[in-house]
Amino acid sequence: MSPSAAKSAAKHDVFQAIADPSRRRLLKLLAEKEMPVNEICGHFAMTRTAVSKHLRILADSRLVSVRKDGRETRYKLEAEGLKEVKEWVSFYEQYWDNKLSMLRHLVENDGAAVPLHAAERPQAAERGENAE
Repeated sequence: MSPSAAKSAAKHDVFQAIADPSRRRLLKLLAEKEMPVNEICGHFAMTRTAVSKHLRILADSRLVSVRKDGRETRYKLEAEGLKEVKEWVSFYEQYWDNKLSMLRHLVENDGAAVPLHAAERPQAAERGENAE
């Protein structure tokens, strides 16, 4: 990957953008309504420059849109950008659901191991393992 391509990919990394607690708060605030930068600044104990920097990172990650309205700059949440995060979290949600189902089975069956799938039994027997 070329340096410019790497920089461009990093510029649009949703996970890096939401890693900062202030930016997550900005997203939550903008979920309510489109807001001008002056109104947004009123919700944070930081300088306008700092708020603008966070908004620029969110805009570069396509999590907020920027619109000029006369002399005012307005920001709006673009929730579609969070789809990548939702898909990533969904994978691990499925993973933990499977692990909890196995644990539930163990508890409900007095510690009996979860039976191997039929396709796995011959392989376990070949290795000299107890398949049950």
